[in-house]
Amino acid sequence: MNVFRRFRKNVKTIKAKRNEKEHESVNNDEAVLDASLSNTLSILRTRIGTSSDFIIRELVNAESGNSQIAISYIEGLIDQKQLSELMEALIAGNTRFSSFSNNPVNHLKGIIPIGGIKAVNTLGSLLTAILNGEAVVAVEGLPGAVTVSISGGIRRSVEEPSSQTVVRGPKEGFTEELSVNIALLRQKLRTPELRIESRTIGRYTQTRVAVIYIQGLANPEVIEELLSRLDTIDTDSVLESGYIEEFIQDKTFTPFPTMINTERPDAVAGNLLEGHVAVIVDGTPFVLLLPVTFFKFFQSSEDYYQRYDISSFLRIIRLFSFFIALFLPSIYIAVTTFQQEMLPTTLLISLAAQREGTPLPALLEALLMEITFEVIREAGVRMPRVIGPAISIVGALVLGQAAVQAGLVSGAMVIVVSFTAIASFVMPNFNMASAVRLVRFALMLLAGMFGLFGILAGAVPILVHIISLSSFGVPYFTPLAPLRWSNLKDTLIRVPWRSMKTRPAVISVQNKVRQSSFKQQHAANKGPEEGDSSI
Repeated sequence: MNVFRRFRKNVKTIKAKRNEKEHESVNNDEAVLDASLSNTLSILRTRIGTSSDFIIRELVNAESGNSQIAISYIEGLIDQKQLSELMEALIAGNTRFSSFSNNPVNHLKGIIPIGGIKAVNTLGSLLTAILNGEAVVAVEGLPGAVTVSISGGIRRSVEEPSSQTVVRGPKEGFTEELSVNIALLRQKLRTPELRIESRTIGRYTQTRVAVIYIQGLANPEVIEELLSRLDTIDTDSVLESGYIEEFIQDKTFTPFPTMINTERPDAVAGNLLEGHVAVIVDGTPFVLLLPVTFFKFFQSSEDYYQRYDISSFLRIIRLFSFFIALFLPSIYIAVTTFQQEMLPTTLLISLAAQREGTPLPALLEALLMEITFEVIREAGVRMPRVIGPAISIVGALVLGQAAVQAGLVSGAMVIVVSFTAIASFVMPNFNMASAVRLVRFALMLLAGMFGLFGILAGAVPILVHIISLSSFGVPYFTPLAPLRWSNLKDTLIRVPWRSMKTRPAVISVQNKVRQSSFKQQHAANKGPEEGDSSI
């Protein structure tokens, strides 16, 4: 009896080891594909499952009646027109299956008018090709398979950016397709020095990430550090560039962004020419730019398309709007609550008359209005595009007017909150505006408790925090801290193009010369003067 039980136990152990070995062979992405077509198709069906969009089309040899070639693909990820060309070419070459044994890649290149044909030998590379929108051609008797790039499917056309519009400048914006975004950059940067480093991140999403820079302009240390940070990311999914931004940023616990995101190809091209590095994530039109400084968030691509005096004036307006959006409500609270003697007598009497019937202190009044406006703004964003702006405008007007008439808030407070909100929209970058919104609430609380001293006690740590930040080794408050005189020509103001002969010294550490001297160029174009016999 014991012998029988021992025998059954041994049989179960052998079966368990056999099933485990078979499971490992199917799920091991490093497993090498054999020459059996049926085994390859069986493994694909096991790994991808019985999904309705996974198609396997087998071509049967008319003489033997057996499957000779199989084409596997995901239905929604391929171009149907190119698939038809591939099928017609394979059917037309049905009598030349024997020539596959010599070189399958060259054979397919000879009968298929499609580029991007390469051989794969492992299961992992085979699955990656199928899930990336390629067709896989497997042949009976040949190990491995051949992938044909016929990716297509549904794509959004190139349109004008919705979040960063300009009056003068290109109207095209990035899309969700990685190859299209790279092509848009190639159209603007026609140089062989443009380099693209690719990575695949996300165990389930297998998201393609491209690091783009211009060799000779970008800092090699920044590129190496960026690639090392990308290689350390081990996560299930990457659905947007915001995932990558949080993983690779220098400091996590800060409200201020250390990378710029943009959906404008001209902005990315201009920054690449200054030595920056771009990170493009498949599936999103927002491209990351790094390293960046604090003053970069107040610059727009339109600044370089119009006169330097107008651009400089607009930059000063944006920086002034930053201080208004950050400090105006807290200053109003501090002055009306603690430092009334700082106001002119006429203005003080007017404000006191408005606040005479207001039951709430200035701090609660400001918090109520700020939170109300944040709710209205969020509702306008989330509601349907047709009625969203109408709801925002009507809601702000009706609620503001009703609150004043009901005596809940004063008219001056409505003006302060409205002007603060308008000033926050002046900043070109949404991330910096969001950071200002968060910090503003903290300053309002300090102003309500300690007055102007509270604002000062909050502003100093904020300034120290900004100065302590860095973006991939570049000080965040450059060129003011540390002071770089050569970079001031394109920071608070923009000097004329003929005066910007060098690139930012902190960003581009290799080729710093942007253009030759205007006088030298003019003399070279003019040539020798008349009557000069020195030639």
